[in-house]
Amino acid sequence: MSEWITAVLLLLGASLMLLAAVGLLRMPDLLTRMHAATKAGALGAGLMVSALAIYFAEGEVVARAVAIVAFIVLTAPIAAHMVGRAAYVVGVPLWEHSVKDELQGRYDIHSHTLHGGREKDSGGH
Repeated sequence: MSEWITAVLLLLGASLMLLAAVGLLRMPDLLTRMHAATKAGALGAGLMVSALAIYFAEGEVVARAVAIVAFIVLTAPIAAHMVGRAAYVVGVPLWEHSVKDELQGRYDIHSHTLHGGREKDSGGH
């Protein structure tokens, strides 16, 4: 039974990793590529490591698998956020069909400060 669960988890993980790779190739700009790579890639890697933990079913392997999955889940969104912020700061253009740029008019590229909007309301009076 554990072989079937392992096989299903490996296939799902590999499919998500393939989906992440296709997203990297097909998405139009850096931010959308980053989105595809982090979400599908992290979930795919987590499923594959979980499959290994189920297959071997030893305490040491399971502990390492849990640590690996926790590390991936904790670091992938932070890394994606930092890459996206760096791309925005250096001026990487958004896709021409992007609907929303929440930082437009709020980020000063010269002083590298982000204004939240409340500063203008309270400072203007």
